[in-house]
Amino acid sequence: MKKPLLLLLLWVSVALQASAQQRPQYSQYMVNNFLLNPAITGIEDYADIRISNRRQWVGLEGAPVTYYVTAHTPLNKGAASTRYHKALAHHGVGVIFHTDKTGPLRRSGLSGTYAYHMPLTRSINASAGVAAGVIRNSLNANELQFTNPNDPLVGGGNINENMIDLSLGFWLYSRDFSLGIAGAQLLEDAGTFRAAEDDRAALNLQRHYFVTGSYRLSPTPKLDVIPSFMLKLADPSPAAIDANVRVLYDERFWVGASYRHKDALVGMVGVYVNPLLDISYSYDATVSNINKVSTGTHEIVVGFKLLNKRRVICPQWIW
Repeated sequence: MKKPLLLLLLWVSVALQASAQQRPQYSQYMVNNFLLNPAITGIEDYADIRISNRRQWVGLEGAPVTYYVTAHTPLNKGAASTRYHKALAHHGVGVIFHTDKTGPLRRSGLSGTYAYHMPLTRSINASAGVAAGVIRNSLNANELQFTNPNDPLVGGGNINENMIDLSLGFWLYSRDFSLGIAGAQLLEDAGTFRAAEDDRAALNLQRHYFVTGSYRLSPTPKLDVIPSFMLKLADPSPAAIDANVRVLYDERFWVGASYRHKDALVGMVGVYVNPLLDISYSYDATVSNINKVSTGTHEIVVGFKLLNKRRVICPQWIW
């Protein structure tokens, strides 16, 4: 990699660390809101496993590449005789792993999650959840070139910093709507621990907050229109919002579009193949100045529904 570009990417990475959006960006968060809100843990009647790869700003050397694996399942959730039924009070447990690499900076996280779900009325349900784990920031100083010989990073090698990550979330949902609020990295740097020899640079955490909502319209028996939004807050950065709409046909095929404020226009498509498998893909057309050196962003999500005794094809609560 060219050194000037590497230094530019490092500057961008550190700027993001200092201001906001330390959490990885996801275009298809609406099909896996579990990434943002632990209150969703165990919401369906089966074990939900999802694997994703996101390649951001393709064509720009050293641009972000993100992978994640998530899994969550209900506990003590009884069976039901109808497809859309009153949710039963139950627990859920899960796990989230993600890794995000931008130039010489790699950020990885591993968390365990828990949630409790309870019905409020025959059609409205609520859940609260918690996620706790570790975030590891790694900086490969060997890839950097310095003009100041006294820079503390001149020693090279990997600089690693580990921090405890705590997230809390609340989710209100029914057959036709959902509303959630979640906070991540709530401990900020209180849970930081690193080796003494790595005390050359600090990659600090900021609290992040996410507000999400969606509504399901059914103009025909086989057609659903689902507008949704996500509001992201990460002090001191200004609030950012994603606006989305998806059209679901026969609870098997869907297409969608998103607008990410001052960042990208997104096209999406997905299919619920069978009671085991679903696949979706999105393409981000960048609207910022980065589009001069990038051909866009690609993201693919593959989902598996295990222990699916009722052979559900389309998710009942996270559609």
